[in-house]
Amino acid sequence: MTEHTGKTETYVAAIDQGTTSSRCIIFDHGGAIVAVDQREHRQLFPRPGWVEHDAAEIWSKVQAVVAGALTKAGLRADQLSALGITNQRETTVLWDRATGRPVHHAIVWQDTRTAQVCAELGGTDGQDRFREATGLPLASYFSGPKAAWLLDEVPGLRARAERGEIAFGTIDSWLIWNLTGGTDGGVHVTDVTNASRTMLMNLGTLQWDPAILSAMNVPAAMLPEIRSSAEVYGTAVGQLHGVPVAAALGDQQAAVFGQTCYGVGEAKNTYGTGSFLLLNTGNRPVPSKNGLLTTMGYQLGGEAPVYCLEGSIAITGALVQWFRDQLGIIASADEIEPLAASVPDTGGACIVPAFSGLFAPYWRPDARGVITGLTGFVTKAHLARAVLEATSWQTREVVDAMFQDSGVRITRLKVDGGMTANNLLMQHQADVLGVPVIRPVISETTCLGAAYAAGLATGVWQDLDELRTHWQRDQEWTPRMDGPTRDRGFAQWRKAVERSFGWLAEDGSAQQA
Repeated sequence: MTEHTGKTETYVAAIDQGTTSSRCIIFDHGGAIVAVDQREHRQLFPRPGWVEHDAAEIWSKVQAVVAGALTKAGLRADQLSALGITNQRETTVLWDRATGRPVHHAIVWQDTRTAQVCAELGGTDGQDRFREATGLPLASYFSGPKAAWLLDEVPGLRARAERGEIAFGTIDSWLIWNLTGGTDGGVHVTDVTNASRTMLMNLGTLQWDPAILSAMNVPAAMLPEIRSSAEVYGTAVGQLHGVPVAAALGDQQAAVFGQTCYGVGEAKNTYGTGSFLLLNTGNRPVPSKNGLLTTMGYQLGGEAPVYCLEGSIAITGALVQWFRDQLGIIASADEIEPLAASVPDTGGACIVPAFSGLFAPYWRPDARGVITGLTGFVTKAHLARAVLEATSWQTREVVDAMFQDSGVRITRLKVDGGMTANNLLMQHQADVLGVPVIRPVISETTCLGAAYAAGLATGVWQDLDELRTHWQRDQEWTPRMDGPTRDRGFAQWRKAVERSFGWLAEDGSAQQA
């Protein structure tokens, strides 16, 4: 830990509860990282297309990483000015208010079990039934249908929920409730960014939509109170005793905030398990006609909310994990870059990672992964390159859709997340977009955004202009690919995507030949 002399240093902690792991990062007043602790949790796959987490295990891991970060920093809890939370979005937890125990494993955002529920809800209106109110298409991705499924499938749960005995939340709500006392006075809240991903919140009113709750048969009694993204929700107990819990943002919105994309037209892409590109559209929601989501960006206290267009890509980093764990072609994720760089192109091969359908801009739950263009010439090196290029091309499709919806042409792309360490991928991303790709010095922008919001709520930082001064460029990649090569590659990608459609029948079963 750095010694600070002459004044008392200010510290803000952020908990980032992600899809595969939880971590706690402590930042100083300059936005620099003081300490990090991280722990993975189990991924549970009870059936094909089903993905679950144990919410109790997640809470245990969160407690462990908080203790670990404080120990590594050499700090006591009373030296923290605030705590911010950022989280995997849409993952859905229902728990018993009296015991504090989850009533079922959490259903993860990637899970596809509610595809049939969504089809039935759509009826004659189809995917767009609730889009005007929520900005979202009816898809298994979102939390509301997951909650409805649990209420129908767990015996006796609906009656208990209607009596107010059950609490619903995305992971932010689960953590805040536990941090602030749990069964002994825990605060049951969510913020506008997480609420906007449930498909239950009205984007105009920023409140739960009674018509949608009725349509999905979700009792209002189990829902958290919707608050802004940056305000003191309550005070932590236990190991963080006395620390204000002062921010919550879904992980992608936290990255927007940490990347200081505070102006209309500023965009960031986060490369994690999936990839999520968000474009700031200002104080009014921009409806999408091209397969994007209209979503909350953030809301600071009582200020006007900021909206974004989002392109959600289900599988990017997870494709590298599959290449490592399921195929065994590489032993560690960082081996993929030198292997892919050993060949100049993919040899005509293309991989579309539609493992749980395709998200933006297609929203095709019937899609499944395909590898196309195989010949005897193709080696594992070509496949490694195709794995990386799948991320770039999926991002290109989202950027094109954003321009069609908003009329805003992105002139540069700020990037963050684990895959940005892959220089070959970042160069290819710049090549296929035709714009510079910029990585900041602090690549942990999700945690940084949660810390910034919590610090704003508690007076650690004064305003957005002060936060902008902290953002620093680490590396920039500029396009090298010529237009015709880019166009040929994109045309090949689009052909491969079409081959991924139609692998599931309407009832969710495998399509018979």
